[in-house]
Amino acid sequence: MQISSRFTIAIHMLVCMEVFKGEYKITSDFLASSINVHSVIIRKLMSQLKDAGLIEVKRGTGGASIAKPPEEITFFDVYQSVDCIEENTLFHFHENPNPDCPVGKNIHNILDDKLFQIQTAMERELKSITMADILFNLQQY
Repeated sequence: MQISSRFTIAIHMLVCMEVFKGEYKITSDFLASSINVHSVIIRKLMSQLKDAGLIEVKRGTGGASIAKPPEEITFFDVYQSVDCIEENTLFHFHENPNPDCPVGKNIHNILDDKLFQIQTAMERELKSITMADILFNLQQY
């Protein structure tokens, strides 16, 4: 199981926007060159980040920039904005366990709450990390 790479790409994009602001025009091509992915992927993610209110995109000569202070953008905000998973579905459960099997007929009752607890814990951790934390860490290297 993996969370989509859209999450880490979006984090990378936000870091570049902050690090290179004022120095370079932040375009999809500029970001794609840092991330080493096609600019179409970047434009899709930029649209999602913009819709979530995390970035501003000025057409023409403007480029992209972070719309909030980095300490106000959490990993959870990014995670939600780029559609890593649907709400409360981090774990995809197999659809039709055998109702005639003692395990199959009870597996949802056994696991659903535990899987929800795991997802809630992960989301709590995502909320505790901000873009400011990552920018600080980048300065250490």
